[in-house]
Amino acid sequence: MLRLQMLALCGALCLALPTTAEEVADIAPREGWVVERTAKTFDALVEDLRAAAKPAGLAVVTMAGPTGAAAARGIEIPGNRVIGLYNNDFAVRVLRLSTAAMIEAPIRIYVTENADGTASFSYVPPSVVFAPYMDEAPGLAAIAAELDAAFAAVADAAR
Repeated sequence: MLRLQMLALCGALCLALPTTAEEVADIAPREGWVVERTAKTFDALVEDLRAAAKPAGLAVVTMAGPTGAAAARGIEIPGNRVIGLYNNDFAVRVLRLSTAAMIEAPIRIYVTENADGTASFSYVPPSVVFAPYMDEAPGLAAIAAELDAAFAAVADAAR
């Protein structure tokens, strides 16, 4: 009897452990977003986006993603990283116009690994991110346009 109970417990524990990678859908186009599939691997795309930031006048100020923490829990998921880009000049200029708009900083690029081993990047253009604050601070439009150009430059360099 004890042996059957032990076997049942072991079986239940084995079923609770992940045996394959979790299914996660590739990122799909979304209204208001720039979504671009590349032929690069996830790690290569992350590094290329990070390297492209400085020449575009931006700095990598945050990086986060669930992939490593999930792996530490025994769960395998595709590469997934959010990279926050900004710089202090933009921060000071935005703050002079709208304290509330600073909640949007840093502006993020999202890197996802596709099922075929390639990777995609996506982001919401800064002009879209700052749109809710434009009525109270029309000067944000010029800053958002500069940031749109900087994010486009990062995207162009990382492709």
